[in-house]
Amino acid sequence: MVRYGRILVAGLLASALAACADSGAPASPAASGPTAPRADASGIGQTMRLAHAPVCPGVPAGSARCHSLVLVDAAGNPYATTSPSGYGPSDLQAAYGLAQAAASQGAGQTIAIVDAYDDPKAESDLGVYRSHYGLPACTTANGCFRKVNQSGGTSYPKANASWSQEISLDLDMASAICPNCRILLVEASSNSFANLAAAVDEAARLGANAISNSYGGSEYSSEVTDQSHYNHPGVAVTVSSGDAGYGVEFPAASQYVTAVGGTTLSRSGTGFAETVWSGAGSGCSAYIAKPTWQADAGCSRRTVADVAAVANPNTGVAVYDSYAYRGSSGWMVFGGTSVASPIIASVYALAGNASSLTYGSDPYSHLSSLHDIVSGSNGSCGGSYLCTGVSGYDGPTGNGSPSGAGAF
Repeated sequence: MVRYGRILVAGLLASALAACADSGAPASPAASGPTAPRADASGIGQTMRLAHAPVCPGVPAGSARCHSLVLVDAAGNPYATTSPSGYGPSDLQAAYGLAQAAASQGAGQTIAIVDAYDDPKAESDLGVYRSHYGLPACTTANGCFRKVNQSGGTSYPKANASWSQEISLDLDMASAICPNCRILLVEASSNSFANLAAAVDEAARLGANAISNSYGGSEYSSEVTDQSHYNHPGVAVTVSSGDAGYGVEFPAASQYVTAVGGTTLSRSGTGFAETVWSGAGSGCSAYIAKPTWQADAGCSRRTVADVAAVANPNTGVAVYDSYAYRGSSGWMVFGGTSVASPIIASVYALAGNASSLTYGSDPYSHLSSLHDIVSGSNGSCGGSYLCTGVSGYDGPTGNGSPSGAGAF
């Protein structure tokens, strides 16, 4: 277990994953879990069912699903409240040593969020989040916020409740880490890899300094050529590693991106600590060649992940969404590596040097600016570092989580 500040991680709370209905809405949890007072690291501080469900449904080959999880009630509906629970901007900035940078840096930087379908309330929901936490307004009118389709136009795709939750999560995390950054939301026409890739290309064309992608799907042989859409030198492209535990997904496997794994982030008193989150994706790609900047010996091809940030929904983040499933509207608690990807993209934006980046290599040469995650596991791989937190590089958390912006 990694220790920083003056705190030790408390024991992890068990959670249950649920299947998702074809409607694109979270289904009832497979197991609702015990009822217990929530006074844990996420600061939820209320009695509720300790369960969570995937936000996006399973998908066929050729498509991606979002990697977010939402805390749900006993009926499987997103647990919404009128005031936020879970980590807010000051918590995340403190945990990752970013408070000073967040206050003074990021002006002139643009973080692009790439997701599928339309969130018709994206800008207004973002306004609620930022207003509540005292962050500067980010609107179309003041030039901070812009929403486009995958071709750069304003004829948006059809709305989708599940992906709207993902969009709210991504926009809020970008705001939490880099409140002075501009935000560009690029909505793909669907969750097909082809449309999402087109949206990434459009985000780069429109001048994004960092592009966050909180989605993925099963690897496939032609991803070796398809990954060219994530090849944008001088732009930091981050991709969430997954939310189903040990195993590799695309586009996190691309050699052109920073693959972002997940942690359990806990607090008590004045410090924070992290362990591997059991749901983080990791492992050895089936198809992508090993980048020159990776040197781990247990995988001859691309190893996932590179870095990590908070992802456990039981120590999750506060998000505001008013376009949710079954009337659940308001403040919710989210997890998944969908949280971690926009966090890391925003740290890249805070650092402000994306124009000199060579893909995901920077964290490998600035280890002193990362918290090493040394315990926990996301599955069974014979005790290998590919699924177990160890000193130095490991699959679920890569080289670790941010300790300031120096590694980015």
